[in-house]
Amino acid sequence: MHNYLNWLISTKFHELLFNPIEIDKDKSILLLANHFSFWDGLILYCINHKLFKKKFHVMVNEETTYRLRFLQYGGAFSVNKNSRKMLESLDYTAKLLNDSKNLVLLFPQGRLYSNFVEDINFEKGILKVIRQASGKFQLIFACTFIQFYKHKKQSINVYLKAETENYAGKSIIELKSAYQQHYNASKKSQTEIVL
Repeated sequence: MHNYLNWLISTKFHELLFNPIEIDKDKSILLLANHFSFWDGLILYCINHKLFKKKFHVMVNEETTYRLRFLQYGGAFSVNKNSRKMLESLDYTAKLLNDSKNLVLLFPQGRLYSNFVEDINFEKGILKVIRQASGKFQLIFACTFIQFYKHKKQSINVYLKAETENYAGKSIIELKSAYQQHYNASKKSQTEIVL
């Protein structure tokens, strides 16, 4: 699966660019990212392999795991927002974060949105995970943008930010606001790229 995903990204895109950040190797990683395409998880899987070097896990909508069963081999686990099993998925996510070898990718928007939306929506379940994992993780924000520029294939730019706060004692509004600031700065950087 690993070789296939790396090959897929390298053949479908011109390049994958991201900024290196400092990580705490003694903590797991909770990676929060914008969600705009099928490619999101695969792109961040490749960055995990290159930069974070953790065991990759990603929460995926239950319908998607039924349609794309191969995702389970890349660390995907399901959530159904319209079921009582959602709490089990959130508990499982928090347990994964207790192991410093793990990285868990969550898309707080809960569904797909345009790559250039103005406002990033946050579902409330993320705060339950953060509080239950009680600071045993490093929180990292990721914003991904894809554009063609002058190439036949699209280029991927991922803007990463390591947060010093874990937001366990904060509100969803404060967490969303912090991510929104990173998203706005990332989008501004993306639109200022000169080729």
